[in-house]
Amino acid sequence: MTAQNAARVLPAGLIILAGCAIAMLGFGPRSSMGFFQQPIISANGWGRDVFSFALAIQNLMWGVGQPFMGAIADRFGTLKVLWTGALLYAAGLYLMTVSTDPVTLTITGGVLIGFGLAGSSFNLVLASFSKLLPPEKRSMAFGAGTAAGSFGQFLFSPLGVGLIRDYGWQNALTIFAGLTLLILPLALAVATKPQGKTTAATASHDDQTVMQALTQAFGHRSYVLLVLGFFTCGFQLAFITVHLPSYFKDVGMPPEVGGWTLALVGVFNVIGSLSSGWLGNRMPKRWILAIIYFARSIVTLGLLFSVPFVSTPVSVFGYQTTWGIVSALAFGASTGLLWLSTVPPTAALVSIMFGPRYMAMLYGFAFFSHQVGGFLGVWLGGLLFEKTGSYDVVWWLSIALGVASALINLPITEKAAPGRWQAQAAT
Repeated sequence: MTAQNAARVLPAGLIILAGCAIAMLGFGPRSSMGFFQQPIISANGWGRDVFSFALAIQNLMWGVGQPFMGAIADRFGTLKVLWTGALLYAAGLYLMTVSTDPVTLTITGGVLIGFGLAGSSFNLVLASFSKLLPPEKRSMAFGAGTAAGSFGQFLFSPLGVGLIRDYGWQNALTIFAGLTLLILPLALAVATKPQGKTTAATASHDDQTVMQALTQAFGHRSYVLLVLGFFTCGFQLAFITVHLPSYFKDVGMPPEVGGWTLALVGVFNVIGSLSSGWLGNRMPKRWILAIIYFARSIVTLGLLFSVPFVSTPVSVFGYQTTWGIVSALAFGASTGLLWLSTVPPTAALVSIMFGPRYMAMLYGFAFFSHQVGGFLGVWLGGLLFEKTGSYDVVWWLSIALGVASALINLPITEKAAPGRWQAQAAT
């Protein structure tokens, strides 16, 4: 089914607006989880490795669930998938408040929220955009949907800090759970039509079965390179989201600095994601990805080299502060420009290679690689901190992976995958 014959009841602008609201509500609470680490482990007498493992499982379950949720959405439409995901997400957030042992925390904060995110995050919104919008509007819509997720981070990061401070972490999680339920009515605007079941016997020139789509995708070198490169994105983002507030506290910065920094990541990623979507129509997408990954490594190096000067006084526009706060905020702004700006070119490349028919599923497999990286970034962050008392090993690994992914994306070919369904991929 192409965008041209999709039954669009709502205008494109309203579809994009509702999809952006879902992306904001889905990404916001998840991006503020790092602020809950210190109060939760303090309340239960745990180490950072316990909380990190639960959040690592969350990332992994999000990745494991994404291809399946995407395949279900491709087959039966996105509405019920979004509803199911929102309910699981809200349940996981609320039940974290009564998780008093590591296993329960892993189930609620890890498994439930992870599967909930798989069914209610911006990934399904982007897949809906690919089906409901005409080709000329997709790249910019991908950027808008991704930027909306970042705007959710901008809103929820300081909100989480304030709610934890004023009402306690349990009430903060309960409020977040209620907010995620707003996804339920918004999902009506981005609902896609169920598609008829296709078998090998009935597959035509511009149609294919699920297994044929998977065989074509994983036999296509450019798709495999794209999937491998996306691993680094998940590793870097998940590690920063969960461990950056604690890292700043460890090097002697006030707790609020973590909130300000992640808020800046969110607001500057609105600029980065929209710019990435805009550039996607004007320059090779593989170049955009390579530049982003390499720039992340440079920005991280800058943060690490500034740590020895954390307490050094400095004047900014006549205001006295410390070099640590300045470098933290600069890191947040720079990282924000590069944060989810990988998503629009990645989603657009999947759409170019294979078309909209199995967009949700095939992007879901790319996202699975992303979330395996996220699992390792979060888990190794907590594990190696408990063993070494420092995050240094993970920071340097993040830098090396950024350089590797920049090189991996350069050979990607930006055209429809060769084969029987090439005509469909071009739509």
